[in-house]
Amino acid sequence: MHDLSVTLVQTSLHWHDAAANREMLAQKLVGLTEPTDLIVLPEMFTTGFSMEASLLAEKTDGTTLNWLQEQAAKYNAVITGSLIIEENGKYFNRLIWMRPNGSFEHYDKRHLFRMADEHQVYTAGTSRLLVTLKEWRICPLVCYDLRFPVWSRNTGPDYDLLLYVANWPAKRNLAWKTLLPARAIENLAYVVGVNRVGEDSKGIIYSGDSAAYGPTGEVIWQQHETEAIQTIKLSQATLQAYRQAFPAYLDADAFSLNNLPD
Repeated sequence: MHDLSVTLVQTSLHWHDAAANREMLAQKLVGLTEPTDLIVLPEMFTTGFSMEASLLAEKTDGTTLNWLQEQAAKYNAVITGSLIIEENGKYFNRLIWMRPNGSFEHYDKRHLFRMADEHQVYTAGTSRLLVTLKEWRICPLVCYDLRFPVWSRNTGPDYDLLLYVANWPAKRNLAWKTLLPARAIENLAYVVGVNRVGEDSKGIIYSGDSAAYGPTGEVIWQQHETEAIQTIKLSQATLQAYRQAFPAYLDADAFSLNNLPD
């Protein structure tokens, strides 16, 4: 069993400027001083959390996808984060899971933040994404998905690491800091959440609070307010030992998600 090195990138973002954000992130990643398996960027890392999808959307084979391929190859690591994608006349808040060999998968944000009218602009996803990296099973989700434990539910268990990328405002950071460890505890899994910092052009302030939690809900690392790039190691042996000693998942209620609207 292998440990997994995960790099959390907590950063401010340039508003509506994909080129500036790509350049800024590339410069930050140059500072990595140790190998990593997975680099995690925030939600909508090219634009900030925007409803201007028609102005900002890219195609799946656009500039940012090419940039992600370049970064993944350069660091020999998976790189992930979400951006605005247009496909068949619809807009998606789409997380890209880019591998070093240039292949990728995607997850479309399921729960769209209606308090910002995200559900009026973007199309919701209809299925979760489960990926494997170094024998680790990983479930990547996006921001508001954190508030919905059924969607995050670990049956089987299906995954070892639950991952959230976000633009989560500071005024609701208590919910962020409460729900991340809750998801770890109830799902007997590691949880990593990567959020942005700074103020966007709408005056919304973000406090970051990016963090990693162990399966008992303990804090492995957390950063408040300031920009940071941190690489942490997650132990598969520790996870398996805890699940064997405390196999609560064996008593979980069986259920399935049916009839999801398109």
